[in-house]
Amino acid sequence: MQLLKGKTALITGGTAGIGKAIAVLFARHGADIAIFGTNPERAAAALQEIDAAKHSPDQKSASFLLNISKTDEVNQAIETLLAQWGKVDILVNNAGITRDNLLMRMSEEDWDLVLDTNLKSVYNTCRALARSMMKARSGVIINISSVIGLTGNAGQINYAASKAGMIGLTKSLAKELVSRNIRANCIAPGYIETSMTGVLPEATKAAVLEKIPMGRIGQPNEIAQVALFLASDLASYVTGQVLAVDGGMVI
Repeated sequence: MQLLKGKTALITGGTAGIGKAIAVLFARHGADIAIFGTNPERAAAALQEIDAAKHSPDQKSASFLLNISKTDEVNQAIETLLAQWGKVDILVNNAGITRDNLLMRMSEEDWDLVLDTNLKSVYNTCRALARSMMKARSGVIINISSVIGLTGNAGQINYAASKAGMIGLTKSLAKELVSRNIRANCIAPGYIETSMTGVLPEATKAAVLEKIPMGRIGQPNEIAQVALFLASDLASYVTGQVLAVDGGMVI
């Protein structure tokens, strides 16, 4: 069953990890896929996986290389995408970085970089696509937050602030757009096996596992499957929500 047949999806941070898993799964379910990223080699490799997953050769795919925190670059890329494809039905904001440190050691540069990449980027893409979705009276926005946005974490005040801000933005956006049949929701992943968590020391990973009732780190496809649900008509009565996908960390 193709849950997204005929739909067009844009995934930021779609060249690796959770974003790529979402892009590949959406392609498998019939969607045209555009991804935003910064690395040309990763983008090319991701497009190969997306193309291999397509249900039909008629499905389209494209990648755009840009700085997601730069409003002008995002506007230009989305204008190009809309001109070429005519619409974006599903927006997944997944782009994110970490620059961890304790408050007293955190530089202003690292604060700004994380907030701009993780949170301002969501403002940029949502604002650039809102008019098109409102005109179509249809759309789905899925923002990939984090359990850290729900709980906080020592040494991650910039990351926690950006992810908590994403939740507040999503809830407000859901209220603004619901009358136009546009749904906006958040996914809050726990610790997922990606390049971001792969660099953690083994002692840190062991400590993390103790906090997860399921006793294991999650996989990117487990986030992608929840995104597929939210993107599809199966979630037609769901908006303004935060779904924690974390193995039971936040109960």
